[in-house]
Amino acid sequence: MLVDSPPEQRAETAPAPPTRRAVRAFGLLVSVAVLVLVALASIAIGAKGLSPEQVWHGLFQDTGTYGDVVVDERLSRTVLGLLAGAALGLSGAVLQALTRNPLADPGLLGINAGASAAVVTAITYFGVTSLSGYVWFAFVGAAAVGALVWFLGGSRGATPVRLALAGTAISAALYGYLQAVMITDDAALGKMRFWTVGSLASATDSTILQVLPFLAAGTLLALGLARPLNAVAMGDDTAKALGADLNRTRALSMLAATVLCGAATAACGPIAFVGLMVPHAVRSFTGPDLRWILPYATVLSPVLLLGADVIGRVVARPSELQVGVITALIGGPVFIYLVRRRRTAQL
Repeated sequence: MLVDSPPEQRAETAPAPPTRRAVRAFGLLVSVAVLVLVALASIAIGAKGLSPEQVWHGLFQDTGTYGDVVVDERLSRTVLGLLAGAALGLSGAVLQALTRNPLADPGLLGINAGASAAVVTAITYFGVTSLSGYVWFAFVGAAAVGALVWFLGGSRGATPVRLALAGTAISAALYGYLQAVMITDDAALGKMRFWTVGSLASATDSTILQVLPFLAAGTLLALGLARPLNAVAMGDDTAKALGADLNRTRALSMLAATVLCGAATAACGPIAFVGLMVPHAVRSFTGPDLRWILPYATVLSPVLLLGADVIGRVVARPSELQVGVITALIGGPVFIYLVRRRRTAQL
């Protein structure tokens, strides 16, 4: 189900007045400050209560118990949350522009399903048990599905509708396969139960280093597509009139979204709604210009992800709720609200 683009998105993106650019720039600085505060809260707050002095000693002085908790656990998951949140937000913003659907998210093109199916396969048939082992399977699965969606969507003649339909069909098939394997294999069910929810708790330095090159490359590619995606978001005829290469822009956008979402899903599991909510909310402040939407999504998506992770650690002490559960609890009502307030287009 696609959603009509807002009227302002179908008009040409004109340069913003100086005062509006200043407001946007100031808002971005405020967003960075909020991100810093949330990141500090992620380091300071956890399932195990520590005083500010203990957190400080764990970060800079203590190599014992406090150091293990603060540096090895909280700092690693905070860094991974920053990277994964930025990747999910960027991929969501790119896919919303690519499909001209403001309610699109990284799961629309089957990327999450591809990563999940690959991890199930790795655990069940190849005996892979460690995160450092199946992170590569997850990434390859996401990339393979992204390429398949692009091929089935028409390749050089790909359109937003074709890409969305191809992604939906492949997602349904892969999730059917995933459920069939997990139901018939108790060992796979037990090992996959934690990963499929989506969590930052397994973050390690090794995991971060494995996905960092892909996240960096995908981020640079996505940010570099802001101008051509502005043209694509106006419609094919307008984009062609402006000299945009539709096929090249769509192919690179698919590549960027696949790399970003695939790497984030490989490291954290499929985390829903971050790539949907943040770009959609940002657009109401920045307008349709992706030169502002993409930087805002890069900064504010980790705010949502890390904030949800902190909430999950606090509400279930001394245990914790995975971040994927919290984002789903937040995102479900928000998604219903967005659907109810917008007119849907009949295909």
